[in-house]
Amino acid sequence: MATTAFPTRDEFAALLNESLGGEDESFEGKVVKGKVTGIENDMAVIDVGLKSEGRVALREFAAPGQKAELNVGDEVEVYVDRVENANGEAMLSRDRARREAAWDKLEKEHEAGNRVEGVIFGRVKGGFTVDLGGAVAFLPGSQVDIRPVRDVGPLMDMAQPFQILKMDRRRGNIVVSRRAILEEHRAEQRSGLIQSLTEGQVVDGVVKNITDYGAFVDLGGIDGLLHVTDISYKRVNHPSEVLNIGDTVKVQIIRINRETQRISLGMKQLESDPWEGAGAKYPIDGTFQGRVTNITEYGAFVELEPGIEGLVHVSEMSWTKKNVHPGKIVSTSQEVEVKVLEVDEEKRRISLGLKQAQANPWAEFADKHPVGTQVEGEVKNSTEFGLFIGLPGDVDGMVHMSDIAWGVSGEEALALHHKGETVKAVVLDVDVEKERISLGMKQLERGGVGGGTATTSGAGGVKKGDVVTVEVMDVKDGGLDVQVTEGGVTGFVKRTDLGRDRDEQRPDRFQVGQKFDAMVSGFDRSKKPNFSIKAMQIAEEKQAVAQYGSSDSGASLGDILGQALKEAESKKTTKTKKK
Repeated sequence: MATTAFPTRDEFAALLNESLGGEDESFEGKVVKGKVTGIENDMAVIDVGLKSEGRVALREFAAPGQKAELNVGDEVEVYVDRVENANGEAMLSRDRARREAAWDKLEKEHEAGNRVEGVIFGRVKGGFTVDLGGAVAFLPGSQVDIRPVRDVGPLMDMAQPFQILKMDRRRGNIVVSRRAILEEHRAEQRSGLIQSLTEGQVVDGVVKNITDYGAFVDLGGIDGLLHVTDISYKRVNHPSEVLNIGDTVKVQIIRINRETQRISLGMKQLESDPWEGAGAKYPIDGTFQGRVTNITEYGAFVELEPGIEGLVHVSEMSWTKKNVHPGKIVSTSQEVEVKVLEVDEEKRRISLGLKQAQANPWAEFADKHPVGTQVEGEVKNSTEFGLFIGLPGDVDGMVHMSDIAWGVSGEEALALHHKGETVKAVVLDVDVEKERISLGMKQLERGGVGGGTATTSGAGGVKKGDVVTVEVMDVKDGGLDVQVTEGGVTGFVKRTDLGRDRDEQRPDRFQVGQKFDAMVSGFDRSKKPNFSIKAMQIAEEKQAVAQYGSSDSGASLGDILGQALKEAESKKTTKTKKK
């Protein structure tokens, strides 16, 4: 009886466990049902069948940002942390109960890939906290929206769908995404919208973003790219020169890629094409005013009208400035006069010339300084073959080393002059097409330059067909450099012109200083005479035949030439005696 009336400590524990459902089914760590017996201040008093009641904060019965709707007598589920605390009360938690129930539900939804509903209620480092019906999840900042969101205030304390990215119940970790829901929704919208669009269609859009290469335009749920080259026919260096974010623009759909859902847009396609009839507006050899819009290493682009630009190649920029950067000849925005060289409407290309619209200094020089004119200039450069002289009109002429001085070699003549020296020379030849001017300096010392054409007259007044006495100045493999003893002009005797016979055509049989007679056979480009012994011999033979015999006289060629040689010898003897 004593045992029954006064149970031991172990017997009391056994009786308590039995009343709570047995030793194996303790209340602690479980979700149980209880009844609200009272509401005191901000706490709800709940009876779960234990020897004492427990208290739970009212906020645990409400969603974030909302007021708890709880009344006495309501039946609720709570989580039993401890059967009894230091005050003898049961420790209960509505949040833990909701969390355990929520985890079970969320795990099933995550396995099925379904969306879940939640409320953003707080901000933490790197993102936000979301209440998923009792379970707290983490929403990274990058998963809030498709584009960065500056103000998340309007999205907080509002029920909205989320996609569970990752769950770990052991660690109590849930990661969700709002962006995945928006992207899926946008993809559905894009798919439907892109099917309703067609190439060539004209639509209105709003500029959403501007980059260096173009602008993105919102067409009402789907974006299209307006490339910088399709904004206008005129040159646009950056889209911001024409467009601003938020502008409403009218665009034409150029291309649609339904697989990648990419749309290319154009604005200039809605304007009239300035290239239509460009060939008629800008005929070849026509001269027009234009503005330099861009300068590159290979030339400069000149705008003839908005939308039409032509290229002035570096080789067509200046008559005299060669191998220089175009930026040293023209500058951006400069107004220039150009000549049309070529038009290709199909390729939308116009070749322009800047120098062609200006006077050709080589032609001007030829007009003002005919052959034989004396000029003066500064030695600009000395090369291994001659001197370059700066002449009026910003052109250069060349004095070949053989035309610098008499009686000295070319190398010695070059050494007589230096860069920067002012010298005088005579114009020997001007080739406008090849932009070359040949000058002579030694011609001012003796002989000068005669009149006439290159085929009849040259230096020293000698004419083609004249027989003159020349003196050997130099012996070369290809012939002889000679000088007319009386006129002083120099010329050349080719190897083949040294005689009629092959044995006579050897330059080494002559010596420097030796004199002989030769005929002027022609002139080179610089008006220098070419001499020929062979031509003189042939002419003498023809003359002898004509004077001393004919085919009917019966005289042999030897007889005729013999008589002619005797007379020639007699004339030479008489001339010598007179001297």
